[in-house]
Amino acid sequence: MTEAAKGAWWRGRAALVAATAVVALVAAGVTALLMDIMEKKVERRHAFVRVVDVGEDDTDPAKWQPNFPAQYDGYRRTALKTRTRFGGHAGSETLPEEKIERHPWLKRMFLGYAFSIDYRDRRGHAHMLADQEATQRLTKPQSGSCLHCHASIMPLYRDLGGGDAMKGFEASFAIPYQELNAKLHQLGHAHSVSCVDCHDPKTMALRVTRPGFVRGIQALAASEAPVPALPSIEIWRAGKRQRPFDPNQDASRNEMRSFVCGQCHVEYYCGSKMQLTFPWGRGLRAEDLESFWNEQKFPDGSAFADYRHAETGASILKAQHPEFELWNQGIHSRSGVACADCHMPYMREGATKVSDHWVRSPLLNVNRACQTCHRVDEQELLLRVDAIQERNYLLLERSGAAIAALIQAVVDAKARGATPAQITPALELQRKAQWRIDFIAAENSMGFHAPQEAARILGEAIDYARQGELALHTGAPPALAPAPPDASVGTDAGLTDATDATGDAVRSAKPGGSAAAPAGSAGAPAPSTAAR
Repeated sequence: MTEAAKGAWWRGRAALVAATAVVALVAAGVTALLMDIMEKKVERRHAFVRVVDVGEDDTDPAKWQPNFPAQYDGYRRTALKTRTRFGGHAGSETLPEEKIERHPWLKRMFLGYAFSIDYRDRRGHAHMLADQEATQRLTKPQSGSCLHCHASIMPLYRDLGGGDAMKGFEASFAIPYQELNAKLHQLGHAHSVSCVDCHDPKTMALRVTRPGFVRGIQALAASEAPVPALPSIEIWRAGKRQRPFDPNQDASRNEMRSFVCGQCHVEYYCGSKMQLTFPWGRGLRAEDLESFWNEQKFPDGSAFADYRHAETGASILKAQHPEFELWNQGIHSRSGVACADCHMPYMREGATKVSDHWVRSPLLNVNRACQTCHRVDEQELLLRVDAIQERNYLLLERSGAAIAALIQAVVDAKARGATPAQITPALELQRKAQWRIDFIAAENSMGFHAPQEAARILGEAIDYARQGELALHTGAPPALAPAPPDASVGTDAGLTDATDATGDAVRSAKPGGSAAAPAGSAGAPAPSTAAR
């Protein structure tokens, strides 16, 4: 064989070996890919593997971790310090900043109530029980009702009620906080709100457990109040109403993704004079809740109030944290966007889609929380939110100045020797103004959940506070709230339903009609560019 022939033979052998190796590698790669695809399909079919059994009394989230490692990791991150421009934890690692020191008008507004002693920025869910146990508000008598939303409390309610959680709930308001808290520790359930509070341990389906919410949503359903964001209530109302509305049976899964949050992120009474109460019997707007409280009586027959103001003597309503109520007035709720869509958006864990259990501000997670729906640059979205929140913040500060001025005017009038009859109209206006200010100050979105609704409420607050000052000087009765024009007039003038840049429902011009210039156009203020 010639040298040329030998070379050709070896080259042929080398090419054959190379081709065989390539085929083998491709086959191995395809096999690995197919195996990976099959594994991921199996993962998708089995959302979780039940490594340990969990039940109704397993309140420690660590017990659930082997079954739900991704969710547990997210929950643990709620212990981390987070901050946005208008909210969050910005204090030391042990104690958040005092709101009443940063905003002195808050402290004066709450004189006569424990919130004038200690009122701090919020921290994440993992801290909710520890922060409540550490607050200086406990230097004053507090009701065991406060644990309704700060602890994984259902086993304790069952223990108090001899197995009946509702009976235990009904008895808890009369037990002092320290005593009920000690019992919670003794039973081994001293944990912040946990997995079992929102999930059925057998099926992991979302569920409502809090008795306060169950009774509140039943009262709302039985009322005639409009609830455009809660279609299951409208369906129940159209039926035979043979039993009370049951969120665990009647609500859609999408509604449940807000209802589980609405168990606690709401307004309620949690004092020692009567059972914990959600004031939803007339609706969810600020004035609906106010009307409910104004008609409420304590068991002893006295008129409802959270406290009496130490300086003026006014009978005051204290708002808690009405995120669920304000969210119900905004465009997101009416569009079917649930609390979890923004605060617990979906994420990928391997092949599995899970809700991010690091519950936090959407501003810290814009890509998954916002851009799933809003195909807009992240910085542009942040600027839009900042503009909304800044405007509400400035209105809130103006309302704080107005209520402080009214309180001082009452103090001055008393010093001049004004009679109770002369002061009473101003005190009634203080109650109305302070309720509205606190409704927005205590709500944790700085108006974003319903921007125009929040601005309306603060506008009324400023108006009532200034009317109170005028009443002391002139003796004039409070002015009646203006009535909006008839809706049919707007329709005839060429208006149709639309949504403005802030997200609330508004009226805008049909083609050929006329409308005010939008924000950012000539004659309107430019959007805020303040840094976060």
